[in-house]
Amino acid sequence: MGQFIKFGIVGGSGVLVNMLVAIIMNRLNGGSQNAQNVLWSIPGTDFNVRFTVAVWVGAFLVANLYNFQLNRWWTFQSSKHAGWWKEFWPFLAVGSVAAVVGLAIKLLLTNPSPLYLPEPYFHEDRGLQSREYWSQLIAIVLTMPINFIVNKVWTFRAVRPSKLADAEVPVDERSAT
Repeated sequence: MGQFIKFGIVGGSGVLVNMLVAIIMNRLNGGSQNAQNVLWSIPGTDFNVRFTVAVWVGAFLVANLYNFQLNRWWTFQSSKHAGWWKEFWPFLAVGSVAAVVGLAIKLLLTNPSPLYLPEPYFHEDRGLQSREYWSQLIAIVLTMPINFIVNKVWTFRAVRPSKLADAEVPVDERSAT
């Protein structure tokens, strides 16, 4: 439970990092009202990649790196047990799966669908009612449990060297073998 609380604190600060990156990227693009601007068309389809996807990916990558480092050092205290790169790739993989789920949620919240965040409350006229920012936040919150469970079970435990497993066995049991 202590690790879940720490993971939540790191995740909460990571949400702030994610949202800050999203705000900066949107402001550089002229505001959240431009989030649905088309970056490029997907050849052979009626679909497009929109700026909102670039915001999601950019904010995810920055926040993922931030969260990884804090979780490694503080939550799971694994920096003494496994190499940085050895833990980073699984953490990025887990985060990427959650990010794909989160992106789907964000797209459902920002485009006409049963989950579309409705007018008049959600719109792009003011930041606090921005569909772009609320969808980002909601998607992050919904995917956080996936990140915690898989990272605890796999990233910060399974990639540790077997020496750590030996160190956790009581001395009496090791001498008996």
